[in-house]
Amino acid sequence: MLRKLVSRRTLAAVGGATALSAAGGYYYLNSGPTYPPSTKETRRPPPPWTPPSREHMLNALKASGSNPTEEEFDLLIVGGGATGAGVALDAASRGLKVALVERDDFSSGTSSKSTKLVHGGVRYLQKAVMELDYEQYKLVVEALHERKIFLQTAPYLSAMLPIMLPIYKYWQVPYYWAGCKMYDLLAGKENMETSYLMSKGKALEAFPMLKQDGLVGALVYYDGQHNDSRMNMALIMTAVQQGAIVANHVEVTSLDKEGVAGKIQGARVRDALTGQEFNIRAKGVVNATGPFSDALLKMDNPNHTPIVQPSSGTHITLPNYYSPRTMGLLDPATSDGRVIFFLPWQGNTIAGTTDTPAEVTATPLPQEEEIRWILEEVRHYLSPDIKVRRGDVLSAWSGLRPLVRNPNAASTEGLVRNHMIHVSDSGLLTIAGGKWTTYRAMAEETVDKAIEVFGLQNRVKSGCVTEQLRLIGSDGWSRNMFIGLAQRYGLETEVAKHLSENYGDRAWTVCSLAQPTGKAWPLHGIRLAPGYPFIEAEVRYAVRHEYAETAIDVIARRCRLSFLNAQAALDALPRVVDIMTEELHWSAARAKAETAAATAFLGSMGLAPGAVPRRVSDAPRGVVDCVGSALGVGRKAKTGAGAGADSAAIVYSRAQFAAGEVEALQGAFAAKQKAQGVERLAAREAYELVKGLPGFEEVREKDYAYVLEEAGFKASQDVDFDEFVEICAELREVLFAPAPTGKDKTQRLRIPVEKSGGGV
Repeated sequence: MLRKLVSRRTLAAVGGATALSAAGGYYYLNSGPTYPPSTKETRRPPPPWTPPSREHMLNALKASGSNPTEEEFDLLIVGGGATGAGVALDAASRGLKVALVERDDFSSGTSSKSTKLVHGGVRYLQKAVMELDYEQYKLVVEALHERKIFLQTAPYLSAMLPIMLPIYKYWQVPYYWAGCKMYDLLAGKENMETSYLMSKGKALEAFPMLKQDGLVGALVYYDGQHNDSRMNMALIMTAVQQGAIVANHVEVTSLDKEGVAGKIQGARVRDALTGQEFNIRAKGVVNATGPFSDALLKMDNPNHTPIVQPSSGTHITLPNYYSPRTMGLLDPATSDGRVIFFLPWQGNTIAGTTDTPAEVTATPLPQEEEIRWILEEVRHYLSPDIKVRRGDVLSAWSGLRPLVRNPNAASTEGLVRNHMIHVSDSGLLTIAGGKWTTYRAMAEETVDKAIEVFGLQNRVKSGCVTEQLRLIGSDGWSRNMFIGLAQRYGLETEVAKHLSENYGDRAWTVCSLAQPTGKAWPLHGIRLAPGYPFIEAEVRYAVRHEYAETAIDVIARRCRLSFLNAQAALDALPRVVDIMTEELHWSAARAKAETAAATAFLGSMGLAPGAVPRRVSDAPRGVVDCVGSALGVGRKAKTGAGAGADSAAIVYSRAQFAAGEVEALQGAFAAKQKAQGVERLAAREAYELVKGLPGFEEVREKDYAYVLEEAGFKASQDVDFDEFVEICAELREVLFAPAPTGKDKTQRLRIPVEKSGGGV
């Protein structure tokens, strides 16, 4: 027996198992994300850098048209979103002379309205396996590779995020487990963290808002998350560092073609801020305008057949108490077949998205039906004691998903699965489709094609370097850098973290522009809006260092306040305009126009119609105003002489009742109790009391009956005060429901995930 135990075969097996275990342990201990090292250098500011002014950029663009022999660009890129910025950075880092123009602002379109994920695509993998689709498999592998590069080149703007798949059927446990393990396997050494299974108890501990009824457990996998428009700005500014000439608010009005051959040699553009027009000369033009690709293609060829099939994706922002700060949630099978994400982002929670056929417009509007559909899907996964309220929607936005069809393909072929590169007869190079995660690979492929088509082989100094090129703000950043900011400038911890995670080592420059608060603490960092870490210095930095030219540029793309809370953005707008007026020397008329334009823009971000900036102190005046405010009722201002009695208008409110308002309701309820001589009011009496409240005159009996059933009071003959308060809050939700228009409901198109290309 002893001889068998110490035999060569046994020793070999034990030795092999030990070596395998040791190798596995070593791999596990060294797996996961790598973070930039914290050194003494990261606790002090990096060398200062100020980008060239917008005037310098415009002069360089004009010089190419007036003196093409010496000043001609190698590439003119039209479009300043993720794809255009990525192409500009790739080309400039290879040594090419690059110009980029954007009609609106950098990242003003789809690139700022994404789901904020950097992901390989779990659903793409499912399609690859279930349908044996090799193209889907390649897409997943490419995206996982790009995900790793994404998180390394801009570590302060992107981070890994665990995402939970709640499981409510036992047979789904092995199914989801196998899928997530395959996802890990495909990522290989570039994997973030290993997916794992959670028990029901652990799932509820990690995500206490989750619905318990029927919950079996949960599967957690890892993907990346980023701040999309800040990432877009980092790409633009890094391209500028590499020598690119960029200009926002410059629109292409026509393409300049040479002689009989009709080859494109540049474009005529118009500065939207001054109205001035001029020519830009370039050896090649790249169309990177996303959903607007057809507009430039039609400018090139009036007979062009559209290739973009736009679909709008709506997202909403909810308060942070709807999800944990460090865990997202994925619903893999919604009522219309799409996945829906429920993710913590920038201190709040975002949920989306939808698929609805849409027209190509500069500011697509989120439809009320889509907002309510998202809320309904979210409600399915949350605990029943959490009231998912329409009033909790802090902002809502819609982005266009640029699905494309290859113009060279037969008409019977379907949509392109990821992205497409097309060169027209005149030489216009178009890059369309794709998703945020693969922007770098798309840019590399586009520049390779441009070098080939436009004969730029002798102009490049190196091959593609963007896999290793770290974006601006990354070199001097570490996860502990915010401590140095807080210590040097006396910032609140929340503000210091915000600046560190959105500007990287450029946060030192932002802080140098911060004004004293005049308080004992914090010493610097005057906030733009209470409850959010954005400070006034960011506005000055955006103007001086990031080419912000309008108030919308600041509140939407440089700061993300309009995406986090449309009303808070409106509250901050007057101060933003004041600061930009100081920096850009605006006239009173220009400042007024900027305020009006930004207010209109916030309407596309879910701002309630007629909303106005709130005062710092807006305490209700008197019992009537207090009750009205408690129920979401506000007085309309009188207009003109002889205006009638004040009328009431229902508005969305995040809080059901503010301080002191419940007491006012209690007074009204107690007066009714005293008049009736009872402890509890009969259901009918409570209805009459509600009908007498300002703004609730239109409440119908069936609305009241619906609320009683929804709140669980249908069987009760009478109600107490607490039940009355809940009824009032529920009735307000009912009154918010949009009235039927008689038209067909908005069609929600189910777009196969393998053809969506990630998109929004």
